[in-house]
Amino acid sequence: MPEKKYKKDFPILSRKIRESSDFVYLDSAATSQKPAVVIEAMNDYYRKTNANVHRGIHTLAEEATHDYEAARKKIADFVGVDDARQIIFTRNTSESINLIAKTWGRAQLKSGDLVLLTEMEHHSNIVPWYMLRDEIGIQIDFIQITSDGRIDLDHYQSLLELNPKLVSFTHVSNVLGTINPAQSIIEKAHAAGAVVTVDGAQSVPHLPVNIQQIDADFYAFSAHKMCGPTGIGVLYGKRKLLENMPAFLGGGDMIKKVSFDGYQANELPYKFEAGTPAIAEAIGFGAAVDYLSSLSMETIFAHEQKITKYGYDVLSTIEGLEILGPEPAYRGGVLSFVLDGIHPHDIAQLLDQSGIAVRAGHHCAMPLHNKLKIPASTRASLYLYNSEEDIDALAVGLGKIIEVFK
Repeated sequence: MPEKKYKKDFPILSRKIRESSDFVYLDSAATSQKPAVVIEAMNDYYRKTNANVHRGIHTLAEEATHDYEAARKKIADFVGVDDARQIIFTRNTSESINLIAKTWGRAQLKSGDLVLLTEMEHHSNIVPWYMLRDEIGIQIDFIQITSDGRIDLDHYQSLLELNPKLVSFTHVSNVLGTINPAQSIIEKAHAAGAVVTVDGAQSVPHLPVNIQQIDADFYAFSAHKMCGPTGIGVLYGKRKLLENMPAFLGGGDMIKKVSFDGYQANELPYKFEAGTPAIAEAIGFGAAVDYLSSLSMETIFAHEQKITKYGYDVLSTIEGLEILGPEPAYRGGVLSFVLDGIHPHDIAQLLDQSGIAVRAGHHCAMPLHNKLKIPASTRASLYLYNSEEDIDALAVGLGKIIEVFK
């Protein structure tokens, strides 16, 4: 994959953060950069077709509605969903999971019901279930991970014997990089009678995902991690589940009828999309999907696997550095690590002086870091615009830091 060519598609990557070196962006797990076609698509909306959707019959409103719904259809096709009405626009993955907990969870779960999560979950797939536990008294247990950062499938099987009502897990860990065997996990959960939610924030941007093929009941992901804008995400749900769920928020567009006696909720997907939506962001999301499709997710995934293995091998040669998570064959483009005697915040700050952007902290995964007995880690996360030269720059930067602390 000619990543240097694609790097030119992203205006921000030509910026000079430090005059002495090229900008190296290794924080795509937090948010990806945006290609010019996405920025231009959003600008075009505001310049040419700015109007509200679904509510007007004038030319601008009809054009805006067409572009907004066309984006929904593009996204459905991108993740293997036949019926675009099963694609609900939310603000982000976090809101999508909260929507599930506060609608399906409140309606279908009761005190004592068991929800299974994993030890590698992002806070967004933990806290909503804690909130529901505090509200109605559900039980929560965690599927353990192995010493190399993969789901312990034997422990998972033993927990399934407790008849959980829901299994909710991340497709790809934002800390360990672990690519979980989603289809197998889902099949086992369904055999035990459980509904399954998948956090796809780190999977849909990086590898081919067919939601219907893996048979997820709910699947959530965000635009901003896949070359799209911030402020918009997706919740996919099986139609029968979505239709039986109560509405999430009340207001305009989510209703079919309102009287002085009550209301009748709208049909899918509008039932869950109260108020004026993020129209420009949806159009930008559609442009991002077009961009990724033009490159092909298979090509992007193969490229990331190559760069991840190269990065894993290079970082493994640095004395005192420990990479968290499994070997390259089982991981996506995330390389989190700890370096003996040097705090991750110091590493990130000093790398920034060399024009290298990484993330330091617990990455919204405090329980996982507690499990690993570390307060924080440094994370270098990769995407289609990264190259082996970026890894080399990271290694040189880390070498300089080690010298400073010596």
